[in-house]
Amino acid sequence: MTASDSPRISIVIPVYNEEGILHSAVVDLRERLAPLGWSYEIILAENGSRDRTIEIAKELSGKYPEVRFLSAGEPNYGKALRQGILDARGELVLCDEIDLCDTDFHRRAVEILDSGRAEMVIGSKLIGGAEDERPLLRHAASLFYTGLLRVLLGFRGTDTHGLKAFRRASLLPMVSACLVEKDVFASELVIRAYRQDLNVLEIPVRVIAEMNREYLRSKVVEQPASGKRAGGDG
Repeated sequence: MTASDSPRISIVIPVYNEEGILHSAVVDLRERLAPLGWSYEIILAENGSRDRTIEIAKELSGKYPEVRFLSAGEPNYGKALRQGILDARGELVLCDEIDLCDTDFHRRAVEILDSGRAEMVIGSKLIGGAEDERPLLRHAASLFYTGLLRVLLGFRGTDTHGLKAFRRASLLPMVSACLVEKDVFASELVIRAYRQDLNVLEIPVRVIAEMNREYLRSKVVEQPASGKRAGGDG
């Protein structure tokens, strides 16, 4: 793919103070995407890093035509994610984390979107079939947060954070309409998708707590996808 091509798939990855893993993670992601034969771009959406993350992201974008870089200019995950989605050129958008880069989820999500079974796919750590190996308190906090969203906002799913994939044209109006940023942006986007009666499908993932990382490493559970269409009982 040349820099002037329009990719079919955009992978948006917010990054913050990731100088230790950014280069190796992007190189590894490119290698694991190669067998899929996709036309894709990787958008590194930086948000207020204080280390060499910006410098490394610029180097990667200069070296690899499919890697692009933008900066939100402040520590604001939601703002960076939103800018990355708005700047994406692909028909399909995958939202990932730099320490996940889960190509198993990417592959399954794209298959579901291409089949027309859903307009948005969410990797849920709380749905039946998922494996949550985090400490009990972290799991309980996720359950509490989802319960709060259900009671206060009528959320019909099981998870709003983590891996997501969607048709850009279907979600773009909702991305632009979101009112909040930071970590809550992802929740508002998913809730808006349900309220607009988009076909949303959740698939189970496995999450493993990493002792030296703030984020979680995830691997899609290899079993038939399960989830709820928008309008279901969640």
